[in-house]
Amino acid sequence: MATRHVVIGIDSSTQSTKALAVDVATGEVLGRGQAPHTVSAGAGRESDPGVWWDALSAAVGATGHAETAEAVSIAGQQHGLVALDKRGEAVRPALLWNDVRSASQAARLVDELGGAKTWAQRTGSVPTAAFTVAKWAWLCENEPEAAARVTSIRLPHDYLTERLTGEPATDRGDASGTGWWGADGYDDEILRHVGLDRAALPPVLAPGAQAGVARADGPLRAGVLVATGTGDNAAAALGLGLRPGQPVLSLGTSGTVYTVARQRPTDPTGTVAGFADALGRWLPLACTLNCTLAVDRFAALLGRDREAVERDGDVVVLPYLDGERTPNLPAAGGLVHGLRHDTTPGQVLQAAYDGAAHALLTALDDVLRAGGETGTSAPQPILLIGGGARGRAWQQTVLRLSGRPVRVPTAPELVALGAAAQAAALLTGEPADEVARRWGTSDGPVLPAVERDDATLDRISRTLRRGHDLLT
Repeated sequence: MATRHVVIGIDSSTQSTKALAVDVATGEVLGRGQAPHTVSAGAGRESDPGVWWDALSAAVGATGHAETAEAVSIAGQQHGLVALDKRGEAVRPALLWNDVRSASQAARLVDELGGAKTWAQRTGSVPTAAFTVAKWAWLCENEPEAAARVTSIRLPHDYLTERLTGEPATDRGDASGTGWWGADGYDDEILRHVGLDRAALPPVLAPGAQAGVARADGPLRAGVLVATGTGDNAAAALGLGLRPGQPVLSLGTSGTVYTVARQRPTDPTGTVAGFADALGRWLPLACTLNCTLAVDRFAALLGRDREAVERDGDVVVLPYLDGERTPNLPAAGGLVHGLRHDTTPGQVLQAAYDGAAHALLTALDDVLRAGGETGTSAPQPILLIGGGARGRAWQQTVLRLSGRPVRVPTAPELVALGAAAQAAALLTGEPADEVARRWGTSDGPVLPAVERDDATLDRISRTLRRGHDLLT
């Protein structure tokens, strides 16, 4: 019998850590583990990074392959600020990507360093409250004593990889979401402006590089190969084996649309973030803060099952319960417009789905255009992934508002699978996306296109314009 080679891919997301043990030859998932995180409520969104490590250890152990895995890779939520002191301990809980308290710092930084066009050209993106550079500026302004104790800064996946290996490292995919990394590496002028030394940041390793080996004091046996890891969206792109121009819509705590691109995006409007991918190309992306959790909250308020939607109402819901990133309205709350005596709870719930999907689908053409991936050929199916992708109401909403066919991959946990493909690439020498294509991770049923519901899209757009003053 041939020897079975096993790798573990880890997804450290906002709410939990998930781990998959995967057969390198076939892509078969041999074991799974999951452990929750704790996220603060209230004005900010924070987590103790030590909780991530405990969750990672529990999830890896639950796969049943901690002693047999030969390589591992960690994908993590983007943007988060993990601020460490000289002992490598967190000076405060990590500020998460969806903490919008740094919105004013983001706006100020854009103005101070040349405006939106300059930022887009230098870093590929125009910073919003989500970006690490804005969170660092917030920390310096609001908690100067804590900032003064900081000697190193890590992103969530950097922090976990370093705890596993003892060596600092990051990758271009995750570094590109900080606001202080450009096409040629860290931007020293931006770092000086925000009072950071390059020595406080981890080295950015080349695509496919090894970050180190696991230490004996972690959840894996000593000596296991550890890949660089990457941000969650770049990992999902790997997990799909994504090719340039294929559009992805991910339905999770946040909503995202992205594609792999051959050219570096530079969108001065800030709608499209010009992220790097994990393989030397680019990952133009638009992101919303309010997606499945916001819609589920409306379902709970209405006392409805999340699938109990009804069509043909005129009500509009903008479910910006956590503020919003796309459109850039960090101080917004939810808005319901157009209620009538005959409006039903099911129509309000459908309108919440429509409102959550609207920003993502209207940004899709911008994403493809920013990456130079528009063309005259027939539209490729949207790859629908994430926790909401198998929900019928979500599928029908995306079909109706996009006018495109939709493919729903059957593979589970694509972020963790992408990390597993990155780990497998250390053993096989293949590019990680080719590993994923060999595993068939994007296979799944295709839902045929329907006529696009332009009336609903226009109604939401009009309401957004008219309600702008209420939302800011």
